Amino acid sequence: MSSLPALFISHGSPDIAIADTEARRFMSAFAQTAPRPDAIVVVSAHFEAGGVAVTSDRRPVTIHDFGGFSPELYKIEYAAPGDPDLAGRIACMMHAEGLAAGVVADRGFDHGTWVPLSLMYPDADIPVVQVSVDPHAGPEHHYRIGHALAPLRSENVLVMGSGSMTHNLKEAFAALRCGKRNAETPDWVTQFVNWMDLKIKSGDLEALLDYRSRAPHAMENHPTDEHLMPLYSAIGAAGETWTPQKLHTSHDFGVLSMDAYAFS
Repeated sequence: MSSLPALFISHGSPDIAIADTEARRFMSAFAQTAPRPDAIVVVSAHFEAGGVAVTSDRRPVTIHDFGGFSPELYKIEYAAPGDPDLAGRIACMMHAEGLAAGVVADRGFDHGTWVPLSLMYPDADIPVVQVSVDPHAGPEHHYRIGHALAPLRSENVLVMGSGSMTHNLKEAFAALRCGKRNAETPDWVTQFVNWMDLKIKSGDLEALLDYRSRAPHAMENHPTDEHLMPLYSAIGAAGETWTPQKLHTSHDFGVLSMDAYAFS
């Protein structure tokens, strides 16, 4: 069996689960052509912890960790099982990578996990384990998380980073308040995304790890950078060198770039 590619998905606004957007249509069509994994490991931007935390519940609950959206959104439950054995293995893999890690209980699926998975794998019949991001650590730490997870890909486990290629919520909420879901994308978003795409496609890991200093408009697109960190885990899971495939690009509220990549 060949190894599954690692994925980076921009999950966007929680209401992408019910809104008619290009990104929603991409996610909904994904599983029709992709191999079916035996388990899914999600490095989620909405699961923040010091070091590395790994969810170990057998039956994780669905967390509606947001406010101000349609009541319909709060009724969605993603009832996929967890996998405590896999969670324990992942913690050991992190230790082998030199990363402090542990398993945690009573931590359900945040919307960085269940929103994209409810579209990609709506039957919720594949075990899912979440891995945290550390908001006080940078790209290299999250690349090492992915590097530790890389062997799972040859076991038909999908390693997925769920974040956002751009994540300026102040600007996104301004567009939301004005009803401008299809707002024009400003140059400072386009320039950043184009730079990231160029470095990803050229395999320039050094530049990517130093994106905050080198990428144009990095601070505007990521006032805090936890939503970009899952990208580095997806890259790390692909191995020392990677072949990227851009699966999707679109924009939500003008400033949320909904890029998705596969790394093999």
